[in-house]
This record gives sequence, C-alpha cells and structure tokens, in this order.
Amino acid sequence: MEFLQDHSIQNELLLTFISVLLGLLIGAEREYRNKSAGLRTFILVCFGSCLFTILSIKIGVENPDRLAANIITGIGFLGAGVIFKGDNKIDGITTATTIWATASIGMAVGSGYVYLSLLGTVLVLLVLSALTYLENVIDKNHKIIEYKIGILNADDVPHCEELFKKYHLKFKASKQQYSQGNLTTTWILTGKKVNHESLIRALRSDSKIIAYQF
Repeated sequence: MEFLQDHSIQNELLLTFISVLLGLLIGAEREYRNKSAGLRTFILVCFGSCLFTILSIKIGVENPDRLAANIITGIGFLGAGVIFKGDNKIDGITTATTIWATASIGMAVGSGYVYLSLLGTVLVLLVLSALTYLENVIDKNHKIIEYKIGILNADDVPHCEELFKKYHLKFKASKQQYSQGNLTTTWILTGKKVNHESLIRALRSDSKIIAYQF
C-alpha cells in the first residue's frame, strides 16, 4: 500500500512538472511578442489548472468534475482582465483565448492525458506562430485603417475623396467635427498596405490638409 501511495505521489509530481513545462512553452511565445500576459502567467495558469484537476479527482470521488468545472469560470475572469479597447479595435482577445486554451491543457495533464496535452500545446503554438504569416499576407492586401483628417475649408472634403480614389482606397466617412473654422473628418479606408503608405506621404505634402492622424 505504501509503495502504491509513493508511486501515485511521484506520478502527480511528474504531471505537475509537465504542466509547468507546457505553460512555459506557450508563455515564452507570448513573452517574445510582448503581450499583456507573459511567461509567468501562462506557467501559473497551466500549473494551477493541472493541480485543481488532480485535487478534484482526489477530493470529489463521487463528483470529480466539481472543482474542475469551476476552473473554466475562474479562467473566464482572468481572460477578461487582458482584453481592452484600443484605438480602432479590441485588443487582447488572442491572449485571453490562449489563457483559456492553456487552462484546458493543464486540465488534460492533471487528468493524465499527457499525449493529448502535448498535441494541444503544439497546436496552440502552431496557431500563434505559423498563422502569423497568413495574417501578414491578408493585412498586406486588405488593410483597414481609421484616419482623422483635418482641413481648413469644408469644401475640400471632395478633395480628400479624390486622394483616396487616386490611391485605390475604398473610403467611408464615419463622423465629422467642426471647430473654429477647421473641419476634422474620420475616414475608414480599406486597401493594400502600400497604397496606405502612398496616401500618408501625399497627406504630408498636401497644402489643403492641416492635420492627420491614424
């Protein structure tokens, strides 16, 4: 009986070590990209999920999913903390979902499904790293940027539209602000990245444009 207990403890220690290692691999990728949640966060998420799962199996003999089910709720609150609104979009969603996926990997380790957790880690790293190339290709050919362009004369709005057409950018005016003779229009422009760069150079040298921001 004592031998079986020692073997069980050794097995649990090994599972805990594996969870720390897998959390480190995912956390290193997020740390490398300077995201809001980094190395220590993902190690602790994976380790904590693993430990809670082991405890739920040991404590909840009749209902082993009692503690494990609450891990999902806790991770939801943690993930919400890294989501914030940027200038033009919501940031942190990828990091939040990575935390959620890392928790599932920790739970798989704690349940003894080591090979499944290894596969999950590889897939997470593949999605985060390899698919970045695909995102860059899409971004290069279809980039959406919100511009705030200030002009002295309200009659120069068509001039801005002609500039957008010249550089093959689809445009839509989302709002306007008039102050002391100056008109600022917020434009949502869509097109190739190189066309955006050409437009920015044109805005910088255009005498009718008094200010721009993107």
